[in-house]
Amino acid sequence: MRRSATTKKPVLGRLVLPGLEDADAEQLEPHESYEGLRIEGGDLSGRDLTGTTFTECELVGVTAHTTILQHGRLVETRLERLNAPVLDATRSTWRDVELLGSRIGALDIYDAQIRSTHVVGSKFDWINLRSSTLEDVLFEDCTIDELDLGGVTATRVSFVNCRAGSVSLAHARLTDVDLRGLEVGSISNLEGMSGATLDAQQVTALAPAFASHLGIRVEG
Repeated sequence: MRRSATTKKPVLGRLVLPGLEDADAEQLEPHESYEGLRIEGGDLSGRDLTGTTFTECELVGVTAHTTILQHGRLVETRLERLNAPVLDATRSTWRDVELLGSRIGALDIYDAQIRSTHVVGSKFDWINLRSSTLEDVLFEDCTIDELDLGGVTATRVSFVNCRAGSVSLAHARLTDVDLRGLEVGSISNLEGMSGATLDAQQVTALAPAFASHLGIRVEG
């Protein structure tokens, strides 16, 4: 595959949500579709919202501990100050989504479709994105203790002023994935880094790991 001379940035539009109708978190049900709602506060902990679709919605200050959002759809939706120690969003779809100022412990979002998504000022203990497809995704001012990108297909994904304790890239397929703004403690499965962009300082810091991976002996 021929690669471009410069790394392409995520293509993101501005999310505008006019004329939203105030609603109560208690009214949400699984396999239902909601459009044009604004939900502020409320507790969705332990709720099953499997297959629920949110279109042009805004959820602010909601607690969602052990909430199940499997096969859910978030389209042109903003999540702000979401508090979720454990959130199951496996096989969900995110398109034109903003996740702002949130605190999520374990985010299980494997085998998901994530496109045109902007994650800002949020903290995660663990993000499981295994086997997911990411396209035009930007992480900005985020802290992630463990980031699992095993088996992902990622295109135009960037990190700005972010930090990750560890990143796993087993069998990842990356195109225009910019890691220059990501401070990483450790990276496993270095063979999955093909298609990523690093700066010179990162390459120098990872040189011993690259040498070990390639079976190179470095002697003074």
